[in-house]
Amino acid sequence: MTEIGENTQVKANLAFMAKTIGLVGTAVWGYSAIVNRLNTLENDIVRIHHELELNSEFRIKWPRGEIGALPADATQDMNIEHLKGRVDKLDEHVDKLRHGNGP
Repeated sequence: MTEIGENTQVKANLAFMAKTIGLVGTAVWGYSAIVNRLNTLENDIVRIHHELELNSEFRIKWPRGEIGALPADATQDMNIEHLKGRVDKLDEHVDKLRHGNGP
């Protein structure tokens, strides 16, 4: 049997060491790439759930007028009120003409 001492030489195969280091480096890189992709997918899912909740809230509250109205809606409402007033005046005028209480 051989004794191991101060003068014992160890022969290392450099090609084997390079392959081992390369394999370990590739494994670490692959693992970090997979973890990064999983984190990205989890963040996307969280964002999608958040947007879905906001969309559901918007879908329910918008038709009820709880969130607000478009400026075009306000303009239309003003026009409708104006036309309603004009129609009411015309109705009064027609009623007066119909009943013989003309101008």
